[in-house]
Amino acid sequence: MGNLRIHPLLREIAHIFTGAGKEVYLVGGAVRDLLLGRNSADWDLATNAKPEEVITLFKRVIPTGIRHGTVTIRHRGVSLEVTTFRTESEYSDGRRPDTIRYAPTIEEDLSRRDFTMNAAAVKLPEGFMVDPFDGRGDIRRRLIRCVGRAEERFAEDGLRPLRAVRFAAQLGFDLERKTLEAIPGALETTARVAPERIREELDKIMASPMPQRGFVAMEETGLLRLLLPELEACRGVEQRGFHRYDVLDHSLLACAYAAKQGFPQEVRMAALFHDLGKPLVRRLDQDRGVWTFYNHEQESARLTGGILRRFRYPNTVQETVLRLIREHMFHYEEAWSDAAVRRFIIRTGEDLIPRLLQLRLADSAGTSGIEPDPAALLPFRRRIEASLTKTGALSLKDLAVNGRDLMGAGVVPGRSLGIILAELLEAVIEDPELNKREKLLEIAQNINKRYQ
Repeated sequence: MGNLRIHPLLREIAHIFTGAGKEVYLVGGAVRDLLLGRNSADWDLATNAKPEEVITLFKRVIPTGIRHGTVTIRHRGVSLEVTTFRTESEYSDGRRPDTIRYAPTIEEDLSRRDFTMNAAAVKLPEGFMVDPFDGRGDIRRRLIRCVGRAEERFAEDGLRPLRAVRFAAQLGFDLERKTLEAIPGALETTARVAPERIREELDKIMASPMPQRGFVAMEETGLLRLLLPELEACRGVEQRGFHRYDVLDHSLLACAYAAKQGFPQEVRMAALFHDLGKPLVRRLDQDRGVWTFYNHEQESARLTGGILRRFRYPNTVQETVLRLIREHMFHYEEAWSDAAVRRFIIRTGEDLIPRLLQLRLADSAGTSGIEPDPAALLPFRRRIEASLTKTGALSLKDLAVNGRDLMGAGVVPGRSLGIILAELLEAVIEDPELNKREKLLEIAQNINKRYQ
């Protein structure tokens, strides 16, 4: 394989290093992307220049991790992380090295990396490959393999086992046997990793082209039981009826469909967790000989809330995911009245409906394993849209009257005022044409007579 094509900006930056008598290499995921034939503008560099020397070479340098030999340079509007060749030792927190030592060569620096596919470098500006661990060959073989002994790499950084399965989901690669077999022995180290870092990897798995591949590998290695025991408990929980799969496989297929369709993060998460409560509420209907899962959506929301808090998801994400899970069991029929559609909108929330319908598609995909026809939801979508365009009210603030109007019409302030407003809203939900000031005041006066 000849020299790789190097972006002109990287060549320009490289000449600044070489002009000062220093070596510089492109490293990390950008090299992997080059070998996979993908474009990447997320560039990390490794150099034999010390951080203090890098600071003198560029006008704008941010000391983002200078204690560990890393700075960030800003050049022509692009940020690049630059790290001095180094080796590491002692990882008492299971994540970051206690000590680092600057290394003399790029080969020694690459020896500390996690996987062979991430342990190749490109010499700049020439563009030739430095590949001491055959990362290029493993990429060609579609294999994820640790640099050196997998047990040592995983003992250094407890996040690496989860990164391994995440790459399997993202790239469709297999885990090399020794790498796979080393993960169970590293679970204690993984358990010490900060929840936020675990969350980042889980999000990447859920956003990958094949999330089920990552979660199945997590199940096989014990990572699922360690990090998501609520999901692992769904294995072997049969459903039957319309369902072809147990609860775990159903959930993984639903998440996979949501990821494939590019649905938002909250929908992917809801697809993965929407049936977590089924193992706890499952009951056998003796008369029909079938399993029932009454109110599983509420139990699923409770369990999911625990997971989202455990991994410190933002409150806005938690709120949306839990609302989706609680509402995912709606059963629309053409016989629904217009008022019933309006009540659905009120209960669900107009903002949630597009994502809730996406979750319904994902749920359907996970039930049969066959991609559903999105057109099946069109009649319901049209009725919702029609309802939203009609003059009416979906909340008290939408009414043509307010509490002050009612008091001006003789309604005494107090509990009855709130009751009358609620009844007016219910009347307008049934008949949007009633949402006119004069008509509502007339209705209010009639209701008020009951409280006099």
